[in-house]
Amino acid sequence: MGKLYSLFSVSLIFSALSAFSAAAQERLSPAALVREALERNSELNFYAAGITAAKGGLKTAGTIRNPEFNAQAGYKNARDESGGTSGDGAAWSVSLNQTFEYPGRIALRKAIARGDIGLAELHFEQFRLVLAARVRTLAYNIVIMQERSAATREIADRFQALTDVLARREPAGVTPVLEARIIDANALSLRRQEREAGVAVKTAVAELNQLRGRPVTAPLEISGGQPGFVQASLQTLLNAARKNALDIRIREAELAQQGFKILLSKNERYPAIAVGPYFSQENAADKETQAGIGISLPLPLWDRNAGNIQTSKAREQQAQASLLTTEREVERRVAQSAAIYQAKRDEIDKWQADTLTKFRKTAELADRNYRLGAVPIALYVETQKQYLEVIGAVHEMKKDALQAAQDLEILTGLKLYREKERLP
Repeated sequence: MGKLYSLFSVSLIFSALSAFSAAAQERLSPAALVREALERNSELNFYAAGITAAKGGLKTAGTIRNPEFNAQAGYKNARDESGGTSGDGAAWSVSLNQTFEYPGRIALRKAIARGDIGLAELHFEQFRLVLAARVRTLAYNIVIMQERSAATREIADRFQALTDVLARREPAGVTPVLEARIIDANALSLRRQEREAGVAVKTAVAELNQLRGRPVTAPLEISGGQPGFVQASLQTLLNAARKNALDIRIREAELAQQGFKILLSKNERYPAIAVGPYFSQENAADKETQAGIGISLPLPLWDRNAGNIQTSKAREQQAQASLLTTEREVERRVAQSAAIYQAKRDEIDKWQADTLTKFRKTAELADRNYRLGAVPIALYVETQKQYLEVIGAVHEMKKDALQAAQDLEILTGLKLYREKERLP
């Protein structure tokens, strides 16, 4: 029995260690979560397949048409001028034709196909940036919400403990009763906020798990601290956006595509030529055999491909207008995000590193002095609420600054934040 109990204890310890190890493995930094999402996200396969499909289009564009084999067989009856039968027999013929495109046509089709590959790669790169930004935002938001939830729980516990103390005292008049009700109401409100924060964290964790290719119920603990932010001038950001913005690069690639399509539509005014040998034989009155080279081509009399040329030129004009519009839109978004980023960064710089610690100690001081009767109920409640509001304000500033920084990273390719790793 003792041996069985010992084995059972060892099994429990092993299970606990395994669970602890698994939990430790799930304690990841935002940077690690981004790397995992870029490796495991299923939607990336859609864009990767788009690149593969475009490469298949390049192979198709450079493929020469298959030769065409023609065969005919029949019966021939030959008569002289008097109407008498002079002979009959079999007649048959075969031919083999190879179509040759007009010079330069295949090269243009391959250039368009290479452009399609470039566009697919740009869309893939754009999705990776957006995915990384979303994962990073969720990760830091979860950290923020957990810290805010912990502070809310701390104040709620303080109110609840005070409510329990007041409930054990004999009420000496109406004032203590009213104070108890005020404290109780604030405790209930804070508990509701704590539950809402918990739901928000679970929702964000579920989305983050999906983005990184994990089950929505997978446990996750994030170890990263808040990022630091660096300075960048608006002109530097605008110059980088004109060079690196994927939206602009995509529109430029589309415009280049339209140029090749115009050249291709003009090239297609001229016909492809089919050339090949033929052989025929007739066995009627006499045996006749023919062999030679045949040439076949359509005559460009009625169809000069004018409609396709006009359409291609019109689409090139649309691509030019779209590029100009996108450049202006990117500049506007850069200016807007830069203004938000700078404003939030300035606000963060004004806060001292120990600001939250000071407000927390002030809330604790108010709690002790209220229990001693040295602080009125209004000042006590206001002190606790101000502590939570300061935490919320600081977290919102950091969250907005990070969002603006990541928007600028997508637009300019410049990283304006430094990720700080916090040890678990």
